[in-house]
Amino acid sequence: MSPIATTADAESAIDELSALLAKLAGLLEEETALVRDGKILRAGDLGQAKAALAHQLYAASERFKANAKFLLQAVPARCAALQRAQEAFGATLQKNMIVLATTHAVAEGIVRRLSGDLARKSAPQVYGATGRAAAPPAKYGQPLAISRTL
Repeated sequence: MSPIATTADAESAIDELSALLAKLAGLLEEETALVRDGKILRAGDLGQAKAALAHQLYAASERFKANAKFLLQAVPARCAALQRAQEAFGATLQKNMIVLATTHAVAEGIVRRLSGDLARKSAPQVYGATGRAAAPPAKYGQPLAISRTL
């Protein structure tokens, strides 16, 4: 990690960080749109690119943190603009996380319901003491195998 000693270096470091934020935000927006459209496999293909950009962003932000005092003194207006870009990125990231969490919850609900339906079908139909159908005992539940590659 090279130190930032000149105003030109400071501007270059901020430009690099801003560009990485914009690229990662664009990728997150693409992933969010794909997941919303139900194109989960295509969204999953973005994982490697997302991880690589996140790694580059982390390295650039660590360099920024190490030289923050100089950067704030040398180019305060550019630092303020970077902060606004980070806030916009945070909003994009939050939307992405909400969509992914919602998709995960829906998928989990579907799998749980499928598992319960399979358990009910494999268990014998009996009536309890009240004359109503009893829930199947746990011993009739079969493990559910899911392929993550379609």
